[in-house]
Amino acid sequence: MAGQTSSDYIAHHLTNWTFGYLPEKGWVVAHTAEEAAQMGFKAIHLDSMLWSIGLGVFFCALFWLVARKATSGVPTKLQAFVELIVDFVDNSVRESYNGPSKLIAPLSLTIFVWIFLMNLMDLVPIDFIPGTAQWIGSLMGHDPHHVYFKIVPTTDPNVTLGMAMCVLLLIIGFGLKYKGVGGFIAEFTLHPFSAKNPLLQAILIPVNLVLEVVTLLAKPISLGLRLFGNMYAGELIFILIALMPFWIQWALSVPWAIFHILVITLQAFVFMMLTIVYLSLISQTSEH
Repeated sequence: MAGQTSSDYIAHHLTNWTFGYLPEKGWVVAHTAEEAAQMGFKAIHLDSMLWSIGLGVFFCALFWLVARKATSGVPTKLQAFVELIVDFVDNSVRESYNGPSKLIAPLSLTIFVWIFLMNLMDLVPIDFIPGTAQWIGSLMGHDPHHVYFKIVPTTDPNVTLGMAMCVLLLIIGFGLKYKGVGGFIAEFTLHPFSAKNPLLQAILIPVNLVLEVVTLLAKPISLGLRLFGNMYAGELIFILIALMPFWIQWALSVPWAIFHILVITLQAFVFMMLTIVYLSLISQTSEH
């Protein structure tokens, strides 16, 4: 952090490696946080994409290799660990989802492990990978202070809300599948207020529609913001600890890292369980 104030150091670690469009330069990589802000909605956070996709590929490859080499005899430690995760997710699905879908278990496993791996990057020393990126950038002739590289995808709201929007699409898809178009529309127009009088019912339909649509949208938004908020706060605490003297860093970072293991696991579990619950609720066809 040579040549940087504490504010610059914090801002640098919280800025993404951004690619987007600038009117005066065209499609370029942002060299400053101001340029990244100017790129607006069309910008792509390259570091978030790289780490999230890379960890997803790692997860799929690891589980595929374990499944390929699985044995019914004495399992390896890695196989036993993977089986433990699969059994844990399978039991969670059985207890929370009431429906015949074969998609829920693999979907839940993917959500839990993928988010856990992305959260786990928060335990990497705060300056290790960003510092390496700055060193590589300086070798390529770039100002290291303008080289940005975040490594925790879940501290990026674009990632967490993107996953949440996928959950929203699943909720809509499951609703149409199990209730049909008519039943799905009735779900949003005839509840929570209903009446036998046709005129009163017609008056209540817009009210029900507004309430149910707001409730539907609130589910994925809260899902994404909850994950982002908790992980962003944890990352910020690590950054603040890194600004302290070296001897204090070890006294604070190790206990916080140990506690953070619980946080990153719990956040992955909460995202998975709420997804299961939302899909279970929309799949129910009986009237209550």
